[in-house]
Amino acid sequence: MVERVEIGDAVLYCGDCREILPTLSGVDAVVTDPPYGILNLEGEGSTPAVRKSPRQQGSGKLKGRLLNTSDVKWDIAPSDEVFDLIRRVSRDQIIWGGNYFNLPPARAVLVWDKEQPWENFSQVEVAWSSLNRPAAIFRESATRGTPNKQHPTQKPLSLMLWCLGLLPSVGSVIDPYMGSGTTGVACAKRGVSFVGIERDARYFGIACRRIEEAYKQADLFVPAPAAKPVQTALFCGETAP
Repeated sequence: MVERVEIGDAVLYCGDCREILPTLSGVDAVVTDPPYGILNLEGEGSTPAVRKSPRQQGSGKLKGRLLNTSDVKWDIAPSDEVFDLIRRVSRDQIIWGGNYFNLPPARAVLVWDKEQPWENFSQVEVAWSSLNRPAAIFRESATRGTPNKQHPTQKPLSLMLWCLGLLPSVGSVIDPYMGSGTTGVACAKRGVSFVGIERDARYFGIACRRIEEAYKQADLFVPAPAAKPVQTALFCGETAP
C-alpha cells in the first residue's frame, strides 16, 4: 500500500516509482540520483560503510578492500522502463550517475567535483541531462557539503540548489528516488513544488522530517550557486586553457 504525505507544496509517496510515475504528468523537471548499485557492508559501526558502484560479478570494492558479494547488500539499478516513464512525465531531466544507464546522448553533462585526491573516479560524479546548454561543473567537498549525512549517497544541499538553478523556468520537480529528501529540501527553499517517491520506509520518514523542517525555516528562496561552464576539452583527455 502506498503512503501519501503532503507537506507545504510537497507531495511525498512511500512506494515504488514504477507504480506511481504513471499516475503523474505535466511536471517541469525530474532531478534524481537513482541507485546504480549501493554496496553496503554490515557490522561496521552504527552507520554502514557504503559506496555507490556499478555491480560486479563476484566481488566489489569498499574502502580499498575486495569483498565477497555475500557480505554486502546491493540496491538494484532502475530499468529502462523507469527512464522512459521519467521522460514521459517531465519536460527536463537531470539524472545523477547517468553514465551508468542506457540514456540518449547528452550535450549538457553536469559534473560534481568533490575536491578530493583522485584515487579513482568516485571523486567525481556525472549527471546526464536533457538541457540544451554547455556542460557545467560544481565544486564542493562531499564531506563539507553533507556534514550530517543520513543516506549513504546523500548529495549536498548546495548541489541540488545548483541543479535547480540550471533548469529553465522550473515550477515543479519530481524525484522518483528521493532517499533522505535533499532534492525536496532544495525545492522548499526555492519555492518549487515537489513530488518525491521513496520505497524505503526509514528513508521516507527522514525525508518527511527534513522537508517539513525546511518549510519551517525562514531562509526560503536562497539563491542557487552560479553554474561554472566546463570546456569540452576536459571530456576529451586534453587540458583546457
